[in-house]
Amino acid sequence: MKTKKALNSAGKLTALLCLITLFLTPFVIVNAGERGVLMEFGKVQDEILGEGIHVIIPIVNTVEKLSVRVQSQEISAEASSKDLQDVFTDVALNWHILPEEANAIFQQIGNEKNVIERIINPAVEEVLKAVVAKYTAEEVITKRGEVKLAVDDTLTTRLANYHIAVDDISLVHVHFSQRFGEAVEAKQIAEQEAKQAEFIALKATKEAEAKVNLAKGEAEAHRLLRDGLTPEILQRQTIEKWNGKLPLIVGKDAPKFLNLTELLQAGEN
Repeated sequence: MKTKKALNSAGKLTALLCLITLFLTPFVIVNAGERGVLMEFGKVQDEILGEGIHVIIPIVNTVEKLSVRVQSQEISAEASSKDLQDVFTDVALNWHILPEEANAIFQQIGNEKNVIERIINPAVEEVLKAVVAKYTAEEVITKRGEVKLAVDDTLTTRLANYHIAVDDISLVHVHFSQRFGEAVEAKQIAEQEAKQAEFIALKATKEAEAKVNLAKGEAEAHRLLRDGLTPEILQRQTIEKWNGKLPLIVGKDAPKFLNLTELLQAGEN
């Protein structure tokens, strides 16, 4: 019985020593894709802990880990265009904390949740409003690539001041109020109808021109044919088509046959 109690006491003592050892272990592990912010009695130090195992002083040192991997953030924002139309935009932003500035961002802003809520979301909304205000609602559609590039450049510059890098930004959806959408649709229909009417008018003009040209061609052909029918050609055609019989002329006098020589001389005259 005494032996059993002694074993139980030894087990409890061992467990307590293990807990104390774990608590006082002077090591910290920074995982892949993270940076460790080293603090001494709560004060952020200049040294940034990279991936791997690091020796620290228990109780004196603490470490806050921040992810430096690319993170995705989806944000919906509303802005007004140059012609005072409401523009609703869904933005997909890929960003990451600059690894070499992890201690500064933790000291100035806090953890990743604070970075998103205090810096990224407000920055995206403000940049979108500033950029969209430079374009009309129609230009936001027709110059979407230019708008995206302006947002990307402006946001990159702005977030760099907060130790954040922009990897990519996409304008996933850009839409407008129902009233504006109906106006755009009506305008497109009117433009299509105008183009259709223009096509019909152009087609009619071309057909009329074709008829005029055809008539001119036929008239020119008749003129050339008429000019080409000389007396000699007429005589030759008459001879070629003559069947060898002289026509009979009936008059007051007795009937007589037409003299071929007289006919030819009449043709020459």
